Amino acid sequence: MDQIDEKIRYHRLFDLYQGLLTEKQKTYFQYYYLDDYSLSEIAEIQGVSRNAVHDQLKIAIAHLEEYESVLKLESRNKVRAKLIAALKERDLDEETKKLVERIERLEE
Repeated sequence: MDQIDEKIRYHRLFDLYQGLLTEKQKTYFQYYYLDDYSLSEIAEIQGVSRNAVHDQLKIAIAHLEEYESVLKLESRNKVRAKLIAALKERDLDEETKKLVERIERLEE
């Protein structure tokens, strides 16, 4: 997985599981991954060492990965999206099309 794919994955995991992180982990994650601050910039803003920021980010990512390995929300979302796309490609009656559209809106 290249860096861009990895960053996108972290964003998706953060969207799903951010409520399970500590406030410090959320703040550091947002600065680094969402706002594109450097470790040094975050350290200066937070009044901590660059290494402390790095450690908190590693911990946050480890937690996000752990939550996904147990709950599998991201992988289930991917499967659901593929199934919806496959259904939309079929010639469905109007009632079934409406049901697929309702399911798709739940994903948003």
